Amino acid sequence: MKHTLPELPYGLDALEPYIDAKTMEVHHDKHHQAYVDKLNAALEGHEDLQELTVEEILSNLDRIPEEIRIAVKNNGGGHYNHSLFWKMMKHDGGGEPTGDLADAIAKKFGDISKFKESFANAAATLFGSGWVWLVENNDNELEIVQTRNQDSPISDGQKPLLGLDVWEHAYYLKYQNRRPEYIANWWNAVNWDKVEENYKS
Repeated sequence: MKHTLPELPYGLDALEPYIDAKTMEVHHDKHHQAYVDKLNAALEGHEDLQELTVEEILSNLDRIPEEIRIAVKNNGGGHYNHSLFWKMMKHDGGGEPTGDLADAIAKKFGDISKFKESFANAAATLFGSGWVWLVENNDNELEIVQTRNQDSPISDGQKPLLGLDVWEHAYYLKYQNRRPEYIANWWNAVNWDKVEENYKS
């Protein structure tokens, strides 16, 4: 089974003005495609691993031969993380979560504004490249976690609900070194319906 680049669920300009069309084009068509291509290349000659989904691969990295494990982790993580990321945003997104997710966030963090503040701080202070996530952890509790590079929460047994890419390729064309501005504007693109779906599933 060859891994393939998923289509965006909206047009390249759908997240304007918060994320520009050129960034989306480069990010999806170039960066994400490269992760897919390099994952497929790393798995060549390993027919048993080629039959697995990317989720199955990342959830049990110990089964990956040592000589390809780093390449599979990095590029499989890049493919998986970005596949989630596109769906966590939408045109006319933003607002606040509702229902069970909103209740769970309020219970854990106090209220949505305190959650956003903690999440944004984790994203702004992550040194170098990586992601910040809202996950359901191994104790079935909500938690904000940082992952380095393209590491994925599912490799640690965590369920990702919401993720933000803070690699420079995700924002540099529009925001340059102003990562906090990118983070603040990104909330306007969040697809809370999808985040709640992730939580309920």
